[in-house]
Amino acid sequence: MKENTKRKIIPWMFLAPFLIIFLTFMVYPIIYSLAISFTKYRGGEFVPVGLSNFKFVLTDPTFLKAIKNTFTILIIQVPIQTMLALVIANFLNSKHLKFKGFFRMFVFMPVLIDTVSYSIVFLLFFSNSKDGLINSLISMLGGSSVEWMNVAWLSKIVIITALTWRWTGYNAIIILSGLQNIAADLYEAASIDGATKIKQFFSITLPGVKPVLLFSVVLSVNGVLQLFTETNLITRGGPVDGTLTIVQYLYNTGFVSFNYGVSSAGAYILAVMIAILTFIQMKVTKGD
Repeated sequence: MKENTKRKIIPWMFLAPFLIIFLTFMVYPIIYSLAISFTKYRGGEFVPVGLSNFKFVLTDPTFLKAIKNTFTILIIQVPIQTMLALVIANFLNSKHLKFKGFFRMFVFMPVLIDTVSYSIVFLLFFSNSKDGLINSLISMLGGSSVEWMNVAWLSKIVIITALTWRWTGYNAIIILSGLQNIAADLYEAASIDGATKIKQFFSITLPGVKPVLLFSVVLSVNGVLQLFTETNLITRGGPVDGTLTIVQYLYNTGFVSFNYGVSSAGAYILAVMIAILTFIQMKVTKGD
């Protein structure tokens, strides 16, 4: 084999394992799911049905309720999480803080716990029974037990609390990386000019962390739009679809009802929603 031929082939030989895995488990499923989104499974074969699956999803009251639930959680949870993460990041960035490594590890630890385990823990914490941790604390304070899983808005609070507990520290570390890139000289100069801590925060800190803050918000929004495990394990989408999310709807449609065409169509509708929201966030927060 000629030397020039070897030089062309050898790089592809190293890339081959990745390309095979990528094409098999990423590209092929995407193309296949797109194809079956225009079909319906009848009599052992996929029959083309055009855009009827997309029309069904967009007019299905259950899907519309899943969208409403998902965006309700998103609108409440993401701002709370982002504000807490920003506060924690500023605390971790303080020059007066000792044992910084310990505190950074401490706030980051929740994300290291797998989703299934922490979801089960929160299910036990917010159990409807008197033996649940939260209900036990309420009883100790003289209150009556709360049926967390039987009231839709209470179930949403449980999900929001669980998500905030798990992801706030993760986002705080992301924001901390942005804070550490802000020169200390800027704060010293602002102090000399008489700027208060609040003014420094809005004039120096927020503009300085804007790129990583945007990154954090985009990750959080996309994460909530793909929310599944917590609602499936903690509330099972109830009560009466009160916490049913978009991905949970797709799961139920595809793997419970075996309506793969509708489920695939819904997945692409979700992908378009994520793309549009990400684009809007980028445009809204784009610097002048």
